[in-house]
Amino acid sequence: MVLEDYQRRPKSDFELLLTASVACGVQFGWALQLSLLTPYVQDLGVPHVFVSLVWLCGPLSGLIVQPLVGHVSDRTTSKLGRRRPFIIGGTIAIALSVFLVSFSADIGGWLGDQVNAHRKSKAIGAFITGFWLLDVGNNVTQGPCRALLADLADKDERRTRVGNGFFSLFMAVGNVLGYATGTYGKWYKLFPFTRTKYCNIDCANLKSAFLIHIVILACTTYLSVSRSHEIPLERQQERLLGGEEEASHQVAGINQTSFSKEFANTLKLMNNPIWIIFLVTALSWFGWFPFILYDTDWMGREVFKGNPNTEDGSGIYAAGVRAGSFGLMLNSIVLGFFSWNMDAICTKLGSGLVWGISSIIMAASFGSMVLISFWAENIEYTNGHPSTGIFVASLIVFAVLGAPLAVTFSVPYALVSIRSEEIGIGQGLSLGLLNLAIVIPQMAIAVLSGPLDVVFGGGNWGSLSIGAVAAFISGIVSIISIHIYGR
Repeated sequence: MVLEDYQRRPKSDFELLLTASVACGVQFGWALQLSLLTPYVQDLGVPHVFVSLVWLCGPLSGLIVQPLVGHVSDRTTSKLGRRRPFIIGGTIAIALSVFLVSFSADIGGWLGDQVNAHRKSKAIGAFITGFWLLDVGNNVTQGPCRALLADLADKDERRTRVGNGFFSLFMAVGNVLGYATGTYGKWYKLFPFTRTKYCNIDCANLKSAFLIHIVILACTTYLSVSRSHEIPLERQQERLLGGEEEASHQVAGINQTSFSKEFANTLKLMNNPIWIIFLVTALSWFGWFPFILYDTDWMGREVFKGNPNTEDGSGIYAAGVRAGSFGLMLNSIVLGFFSWNMDAICTKLGSGLVWGISSIIMAASFGSMVLISFWAENIEYTNGHPSTGIFVASLIVFAVLGAPLAVTFSVPYALVSIRSEEIGIGQGLSLGLLNLAIVIPQMAIAVLSGPLDVVFGGGNWGSLSIGAVAAFISGIVSIISIHIYGR
C-alpha cells in the first residue's frame, strides 16, 4: 500500500537550508577521499592497476544500502522521525571509519607490517575495512537527508528544487573546505602526535585532515538534525500500512519480505519519465566516475609526469596531487555558484534542457583531459614541471566541470522526487532506486579500469575517453526526452 505523507506544519526555505547543511560535513570527507586516498593507497603498496577495485566498495555498498535504508526510513516510527535516526547513525559510522582509514598505517604496523615494506598488507586490510564502512556511512546519511528535504518540501515543485539546490550548495562548500584542506601540507604540525614511525609526513597530514573532518561532520550533523522539525510517523498509520506484526519487524529493521515486495511494486509503478531519468543518470555517471576516481592521480601522473612508486618521481607526483586538489577547489567554487542559482536556471530553461547541456559540457571537458594527456606526453619538461599552458588548461577543465556537477547533484534528485510524488512512491525508496543508476555504472567502471589501465599503457585517458562518450550520449538522450515527456 502506498505510504502517505504524515501531517506537518508549514516549513520555510531557511529550514531546508539548515537541514541540508549535513551535506557539508559529509562532502568535506568525500573531498578528502578524492584528493588524498588514491595516492595514499598506492603509498601503502596497492598497484595503480588495482586502485579502482579498492574504490569498488562505494558502489557495492550503495547498491545495497541506499534502497534498503530508503525503504526502512519510509516506514520508521522512531520518536526522532523517519529520516533523522539514519542521518545520526550514518554520521557515527563515518566517524568510526575515518579513524580506521587515517590510522591504517599505524594499525598495520602494530599488527606486524615492516616500516620499509613495499606492500603493507595489514595496513591495506585496515584501510579497505575502514573505506567500506566510510562508504556505508555516506550512503546511510545522504539518502535519508535528501528524502527528508523532499518530505519538508511537501509536494511543492519549487521547494523540491530549492531543497536539492541547497544540498548541492553545501556539497560545494564541503568540497571547497575539503580540497583546501587536502592542498595544505602542514596540518600535521597542529597534531604532532599523528606522525609516527609507521606514518610519515604525508600520512600524518592525511590523518590530521580527517580529524578536522570529524569535527566539521559533528557540527553540521547537529545543525541539520536539530533544526529539521520532523514529526514521527504514527504507529497507528504504520499498522494501517502493513499490520502490527510487520510494523514490529520493521522497527527491528529486518523486514526483508516487505522490502522485496515494495521494491517490486515500486518498479511496476514507475512510468517512462522516471526510467528516462534513471537512464540519463546512469550514462552521466559512466562519465563522472573515471574523473572522480583519477582526478588528482591524472594531474600527478599525466600532467606533472610523476610516479608515486619511484624515489625521483614521488615528489613530483605529490606536487601534482596538491595541484589537483587546488583544481578541485576551483571546481567546487563553480559548483557552489551554480548550485545557488540552480532553481533560477531551471525555471528559465527547464530542468531537462539544463541537464542535457551540462552533459555535453561534461563530454567536452573529459575529451579535453584526453587531449591534455597527449599534449603533455609529447612535450619535454625542462624544470620537472608542466608548462604554464598545460597547467592552466588542466585547471580550467577542473573548474568548468563544476557547472555540470551542480546539475548532477541536484536536478536528477529533484526530478525523481517530483515524479515519485505524482505516482505515490515513497521518497526514501525512490531516491534509493535512483542511487542504483549511479552505483551500477561506478561498478562497471571500477571493474573495467584495471584492464583499460593495462591496454592503454598505465594512463587514465582510456577511462576518460569512455566517460566522454557516455556523457555525450546522456546529453542527447536528455534533450530528446524533453520533446517527448516535457520538463
